[in-house]
Amino acid sequence: MAFEAVIGLEVHAQLLTDTKIFCGCPTSFGAAPNTHVCPVCLGLPGALPVLNRRAVELGTRAALALGCRINEHSIFARKNYFYPDLPKGYQISQYDQPLASHGRVTITAGGASRDIGITRVHLEEDAGKSLHEGFADSGERTYLDFNRAGVPLIEIVTEPDIRSAADASAFFEHLRHLLVWLGVNDGNMEEGSLRCDANVSVRPAGEARLGTKAEVKNLNSFRYVRQALEHEIERQIALIETGRPVVQETRLWDQAGARTVSMRSKEEAHDYRYFPEPDLPPVEMPAARLEALVASLPELPGARRGRFTSAYGLPEYDAVELTRSRGLADYFEEVVAAGAPPKAASNWLMGEVTRKSHEAGVGADRSPVSAPSLAELIGLIERGTVNSTTAKDVFEKMWTTGRSAPAIVDADGLAQVSDEGAIAPVVEQVLAAQADTVAQYRAGQTKVLGFLVGQVMKATGGKASRFAALASGRARGARRSVSQSVDPRLGSAHHHHAPRVAVQRPHLRRQHLSSRHRHADVLRSPHPAGAPGAARIPAERRSGALLQRAPVRIVRGQRARDARAGAHARSVIHRRLGGRDRVGLLALSRRTPDSPPAAGPVFPAARRAVFPSRRRGRPSP
Repeated sequence: MAFEAVIGLEVHAQLLTDTKIFCGCPTSFGAAPNTHVCPVCLGLPGALPVLNRRAVELGTRAALALGCRINEHSIFARKNYFYPDLPKGYQISQYDQPLASHGRVTITAGGASRDIGITRVHLEEDAGKSLHEGFADSGERTYLDFNRAGVPLIEIVTEPDIRSAADASAFFEHLRHLLVWLGVNDGNMEEGSLRCDANVSVRPAGEARLGTKAEVKNLNSFRYVRQALEHEIERQIALIETGRPVVQETRLWDQAGARTVSMRSKEEAHDYRYFPEPDLPPVEMPAARLEALVASLPELPGARRGRFTSAYGLPEYDAVELTRSRGLADYFEEVVAAGAPPKAASNWLMGEVTRKSHEAGVGADRSPVSAPSLAELIGLIERGTVNSTTAKDVFEKMWTTGRSAPAIVDADGLAQVSDEGAIAPVVEQVLAAQADTVAQYRAGQTKVLGFLVGQVMKATGGKASRFAALASGRARGARRSVSQSVDPRLGSAHHHHAPRVAVQRPHLRRQHLSSRHRHADVLRSPHPAGAPGAARIPAERRSGALLQRAPVRIVRGQRARDARAGAHARSVIHRRLGGRDRVGLLALSRRTPDSPPAAGPVFPAARRAVFPSRRRGRPSP
């Protein structure tokens, strides 16, 4: 018999207030035990609670982001139960009239989208903490720390819409991201500020009636949620298949034993004997106050991802990474507003900025390199003043010293050598010192040209490193659209040796590649089989005939711009060795110094030499 799981979650999120929900004690984590307490949070006789206004605002912000209906009138209730870390003998919570209800969120898990209903969002106070370990007599005693008692919480209760442990973990992760984005919760699960209780039952697949549920308490990581539910689902199925009953109870996840263990029998709502809190008035949410809270909400992560792809032309992957935190997304937009190309800014934020931020333990929005300063550095790369490797060294110095990128480049002499006249003497020295390699090249081993260019780079102290880009085979794939007119005859190369660039012609289109050549573009024919275009293009490529059409527009990104700069160094070396420079990209041929000059570009060897490929595939039909 096939079974399906039915899962609902109860997520407890501490609110980012400075003081507790009903008193003025601080909420900061890590203080000495029982130092953030007062008569109110200890439940001493005669102490009266006063509601924290900020807690109501933060709870409402979270409920709005979850698509909930905010109730104009909500009340607090006493939830009566005894536990050593609950000083009053009851918890002030909300029951039949919560802050908000009837919400819905959409998550993505396993490549599919799923809607999860939100039953309610209500306010309550946290309990204290029982300490069972860390003391000499922990085997005999339990110690209590009441610093946490009274810290404001929201409890988010879902509908039983979740059908797998993976979806439950994905929802918990989505919720954490949203709460941190809103500034409602700090997302620190290790400190207990965000934790999850999972209610799970199983039933025969297709049956409407719910099975007997068990609650797994205090799960404080996405991995624990997934592992605990997977185990509990298997445990309940095994009980049913062997004819034993599933008992309604509260269980704990034992990570060391990779199992759930029974904690206590599960209470029903009537066991808590809820009744309205007599010491607190109802919470009223007038329309004007609600409108102000709605207006204060930031753009939510999903909406911002969509805008990043549509307004900035970023790939979906970039948009997801940049919206992992609100600070990173804000920083990206500030860099772009300061003049950096969106894709270049995205690469830097996902790479060097994120790496340094993690090392320093700060968010990207607290980076010592301001957004305008980073945009200035990216501008130096775009203009060819420095290459990407040098730029990373400049960024390190900007991070530690606070100096600007132009100041560092000028002071340390890091600007690239882009003048062919300045490179020519170095080339002469390299050719003279590498006579054997020159002989190999003239004998037809054109691959050694990359070695010669590397020697030029080394001789210039790295300042000519962009000149080596072409030789090292990195001139492929456009990341940012930059057009350059090129001789149309370059289009007659064989397809599988052509550069990975987008060629704009009426009969050709770009096709997106994935895996290791993601964002690359190759020549494809949209004509159906048998159409004139389909027959003509391969034939022209096989014969090497010249295409008599409008000039090709080759779209390239940063790497291709590096390749164009690399052509200068190649050109100098190649001419010293007796070659020709046709269109600035060097149609290199396998010939000796005694061979007659070529009448035109040589294919396909020429294109392979100019745009070396790491992958040799079959030509497309």
